[in-house]
Amino acid sequence: MNRNYRRWSLVAVLMVFLLGCTGTPDGVKPISGFELQRYLGTWYEIARLDHPFERGLSRITATYSLRDDGGVSVINRGFDSAERDWREAQGKAYFVDDPATGHLKVSFFGPFYASYVVIALDEDYRWALVSGPDRDYLWILSRSPKLAQPVIEQLVDQANDLGYATEQLIWVEQTAR
Repeated sequence: MNRNYRRWSLVAVLMVFLLGCTGTPDGVKPISGFELQRYLGTWYEIARLDHPFERGLSRITATYSLRDDGGVSVINRGFDSAERDWREAQGKAYFVDDPATGHLKVSFFGPFYASYVVIALDEDYRWALVSGPDRDYLWILSRSPKLAQPVIEQLVDQANDLGYATEQLIWVEQTAR
C-alpha cells in the first residue's frame, strides 16, 4: 500500500509539473484571431532570453509545417560557430485550447511539453513576440533575418511592460561570418 501511495504521489507531482509547463505567465495573454496556416513556414530568431539549448548558436531559424495528425512539426536550427556545424532539434506542437488562440504546447523530448505563447503578432505575420510558460523564455521572431528598428523597439517595450528582463535579451547574429 505504501509503495502504491508513493508511486501515485510521484505521478501526481509529475502531472502538476507537466500541466504547469503549458500555462502562461501571470498577466500575459496569447493573441486571439491566430491563423496557423499563415504562421507556418520559416521564422528567423532576432532576439531571445538566454538558455543553454541555444547558447552559442547564430543564424537560428524555426520552421513550422503541418503534421498528419493535425499538429505542427517544429524544426529549430542554428549554427554552432565553435563546432563549425549546424545543430537541429525536431519537435511537435499542438494547440492548448482553441486553434484561433496563439497558445500551443511544444515538445522536443517525448511526452514533456512546454508553452509556446504568441503574445504579439504583426497583422501580416511578418514578426512575432513569443513567450514560454514563464518570463524566463522570450523570443522576437521575424520572417526575414533583419527587423526594422522601430518594430524592435515596440516589441522590446511591450515585453518590458509585461515584466520580461529585456535588458538581458541576446541579439542573434543572422549572417555568416
